[in-house]
Amino acid sequence: MKKIVSKKDIAHLDQRFRANFINSIEGFKALNLVGTIHSNGGTNLAPFNSIFHIGANPPLIGMVSRPDTVDRHTLENIRSTGQFTLNHVNETIYRKAHQSAARYDTNVSEFKAVGLNEQFINGFSAPFVQESKLKMGLELREIKTVELNGTYIIIGEIIHIEMATNKISEDGFVDIQQLGTITVAGLDAYYKTSLLERLPYAKPLM
Repeated sequence: MKKIVSKKDIAHLDQRFRANFINSIEGFKALNLVGTIHSNGGTNLAPFNSIFHIGANPPLIGMVSRPDTVDRHTLENIRSTGQFTLNHVNETIYRKAHQSAARYDTNVSEFKAVGLNEQFINGFSAPFVQESKLKMGLELREIKTVELNGTYIIIGEIIHIEMATNKISEDGFVDIQQLGTITVAGLDAYYKTSLLERLPYAKPLM
């Protein structure tokens, strides 16, 4: 039996049920640990599943931050320092990545709290996750406010990438499955990936 859910039905759902339902209905999403540093030198780590490609030239990536009606350490740190890192989550660290979402105090580093190691590369101010197998350092380019719900779209430009070169094909494709990168559905369901097929560039058939 199929169920049709209307806008009115969604509005009347229990808050936690609605959050799980809407977060999972859109399907599998990319998962990254976002590393930042406070102006006082303290480090911060948080999982984000709202990462998306904006463009390749310049190399821009966007991510969504919830409204700052409460403390948003990641957003605050990016605003103050202008830098952040994206670190792919793999099979060996996903439980620690999940735990980093807990509401730790500003003076507590999620790296230390969950047992992940900070890594500083090439003088980049924001910390990378040492255990991640694909890491990117980004500089803030723009923060856009979404007036509909008060969220923010953070746009950063990639200025540093670290990963194993043998996972990059001759045409530039990165084999994230071989890197052990996992994906997420909803807020707490983690999945391994399996490549079905790489298809050729689509052209009109007639």
